[in-house]
Amino acid sequence: MIYTINQKTVDSLYVHVPFCARKCDYCAFYSEPPTRDEMDRYVRALIIELEMVASDMQPKTVFFGGGTPSILSFSQWTQILKAFERLNLLGAEEWTVECNPATVSEEKARLLADYGVNRISMGVQSLDESILAKLGRIHNRSMVFKSYDLLRRIGFSNINLDLMFAIPGQSLEQWNRSLDEILVLQPEHIACYELIYEEDTVIFEQLQQGVIEETDEDLAAIMYEDMIRKLDHSGYRQYEIANFAGVRRNQHQGIPEMACGHNINYWRGGSYYGVGPSASGNIGGVRTRNSANTERYCLSLEKGERPLEWTEELSLRARAGETAAFGLRMSVGWSLDLFYQLTGFRLETEWKTEVEELIGLGWAELEGGVFRLTMLGIRFADAAAERFIMLDAE
Repeated sequence: MIYTINQKTVDSLYVHVPFCARKCDYCAFYSEPPTRDEMDRYVRALIIELEMVASDMQPKTVFFGGGTPSILSFSQWTQILKAFERLNLLGAEEWTVECNPATVSEEKARLLADYGVNRISMGVQSLDESILAKLGRIHNRSMVFKSYDLLRRIGFSNINLDLMFAIPGQSLEQWNRSLDEILVLQPEHIACYELIYEEDTVIFEQLQQGVIEETDEDLAAIMYEDMIRKLDHSGYRQYEIANFAGVRRNQHQGIPEMACGHNINYWRGGSYYGVGPSASGNIGGVRTRNSANTERYCLSLEKGERPLEWTEELSLRARAGETAAFGLRMSVGWSLDLFYQLTGFRLETEWKTEVEELIGLGWAELEGGVFRLTMLGIRFADAAAERFIMLDAE
C-alpha cells in the first residue's frame, strides 16, 4: 500500500498564520486581530515547531495561508525565512504566500522573492467597492492594481487572484465587470469561489436575522456559467471546482502547467505537514490538527510539546474513500489505474453502487478508464463526494 510511506518522503508543508487586520464577515478560518507581542511570540513558537518536523521533510511545495501571512512584519518574516534556511527547508519547487492587497509592501515582497517564494495568492474577492465593503475587506480596488503591479515589477511570474460570487446584493453586472477587469491583468491562476454561509461568521448571522438575503440560486448558476465561459475564452482551464490556470497554446489536455501543485497534493491524497495554530496535517493516513488557539499553541511549544489538538488514523478503506472524494474535485477525475496504484482499491468495484448512481444522475461519466464528474456534477461536487466519505465511516 502506498499509504505506508516513510515520513522522510513528506514533501508538502502548510504554514498557518492566524492574524488578520480585520476578520472578514464571511470567514470561518481561525484568525484574530494581531498585537506585536503576540505576533513575535507566534513567530518564535512557529520556529520551534518547524525544528520539530524539519528532519521528516524535503518540501517540494510550501504554502503560507491564513489569516493574512503578508501582515507579518519584515523583521518577523526575516526570522522565519532564516529558520527555513537553517533547517534546510528552502528550495521548494512551488512556494506560495497568501497576501491581502492592503498589506503588500515592496520591502517584504523582495525579501520573500530572495528566499525562494515564487507564487503569490492575493485575495481580491471583488473589484467593486460596494461589494468589498459588504464583505468586510480592508482593501479597495486601487490597492489591488497597485499591489499587483508591484509584484510583477519585483519579478513574480506566478500570481493567483481570488474572486467571490453569489455575494448578497451582488448583481450579474458587478460580477462580470470584476471578472473582465481581472482578466485584463492576465494572472497565471484565478480561483473563483461561491460564497458559503458558514456558522460562526458575521454574514451567517446577518442571514439568520434577515439583514441580508441569500443570492437566488438561478442567479448564482448564471454567474457560474458566465465565469466558465469567460475564463475558457481567455485561455484558462478549469482543473478543479473553483480553480483555473492558464494553458500553454500547445497544451490540449491534462492538468495545466500553472495549476497549484500544493493543492493538487491534497486532492490526490498526498501527505503533508501542517504547522501553526489550527493547521491540519496528514502523514501517511494519520490526520492531525493543531490547537486553534494561539495562546495554547505557543504555550505548548514553549514547553517543548507538539501543539496537537487531535489525531486520527483512518482505515485503509476509509482513506481510499476520502481520496476518491477529494480527487473528484479535479476535472481530470480519476484514472482507475492511478487510483488503484495510490490506494490499493478498485474504485469501479469497491464503490460500484456509488459510481453507477452518479452516472445515472448525470453527475459523472466513466469513459476510457477514467471516472470524472460532468459539468453538472461539478455543481454538486460536495454531494457527490459524500457518497464515498459517508460509506467509509467504519
